[in-house]
Amino acid sequence: MFATGNSIFSPEDVIVLRDALDEWCQEKRVDIKSAEAQFAATAALGLFQSGYNTSEKLLAAMREHRGI
Repeated sequence: MFATGNSIFSPEDVIVLRDALDEWCQEKRVDIKSAEAQFAATAALGLFQSGYNTSEKLLAAMREHRGI
């Protein structure tokens, strides 16, 4: 399990998050190790905790997110 703040993420949750982030980075042509990708990962965590709990839903929400 992976914990951040008051949340605990299962290995399956981490896969969902990573899959969506990988796809987002590929679409945006952003290096996964860049500051922009780190910011996107933070946004993705918040979106995931808000109920976007599949890679497809999360990626769609990331695409629509104005801050990333």
